Amino acid sequence: MDSIFSVLEIENLVGFIRNNVSQKNNEKPKFDIVVYDGISTEETIRMIGATSKSRLYLKYMRNLAEKTDLGRVASPSILRLVDDALSLSGRGNNLNGRTSSEIWDYLETTLTKLSSVFAEPEKFGCYLMMDPNNPMSVNSALRYWGCAIQAGAQVSGAFGITAPDSLIALGETVENNFSPLPCAFVPYLKLNNRLNWNEIMVGNQSEGARNILSETNNKSLLNSVKFDPSDKSVKLFMPGFDKSEIKLYQFRGGSELLVEAGDQRRVIRLPSEIQGKVGGAKFVDRSLVITMR
Repeated sequence: MDSIFSVLEIENLVGFIRNNVSQKNNEKPKFDIVVYDGISTEETIRMIGATSKSRLYLKYMRNLAEKTDLGRVASPSILRLVDDALSLSGRGNNLNGRTSSEIWDYLETTLTKLSSVFAEPEKFGCYLMMDPNNPMSVNSALRYWGCAIQAGAQVSGAFGITAPDSLIALGETVENNFSPLPCAFVPYLKLNNRLNWNEIMVGNQSEGARNILSETNNKSLLNSVKFDPSDKSVKLFMPGFDKSEIKLYQFRGGSELLVEAGDQRRVIRLPSEIQGKVGGAKFVDRSLVITMR
């Protein structure tokens, strides 16, 4: 519940969801940047992926409402309930004068806009933090990288917390594990000593981190989904996962793929030239390559 209240408070401060969903409500944000460091990384990732999961469940509900007698009877009440839950502006009901099909389309469009907010690093940036001296910390950061991608977010960089005398030895290891993410080190702070924040913020040890955080258009970010019409294949970048942890499903006549890894599900919509049945899949270099036929 702490993560839910935190997200609501961030929305109250910044309004990045409200301003992207509602075209009438373009409020000027109160702050330029809000830094959120959650209590639980797993809960934070689940909150990011909530809109994508809601879109998936909405498709199931629509299919049930349009193809069953019970669904046709119950759908008006369900639609009003869902619309009230999604209405962030509080300016009346959005269902007036719309057909059921238009309402379903409206709800799906709203969830799509919400999902897109987390996929834009300029609006919502995610960064990995780790102790490069601790293999468990490095492996956890790799795992969270893959989970964030599955949830629909874009990770913008990785930071290693370490002492200055070990930067050279650990730099190559971090870059190899997290390439092509931009990586930097931040100084380890001893909380039992009085901290000189001016020196910490402008010192040479923090220069790399400052450059990453100030980068508004990071061209080194890797596209997690690549389509190859010539080979009729799809390449999904999934760091931190093993092949045995990934489950692949296909539905909607071969137009969409459902990828399940960790506790996140992601729907991949296929271009028309790639649509078909899954012919095979292999896991190569942190990527799942799916061949269609």
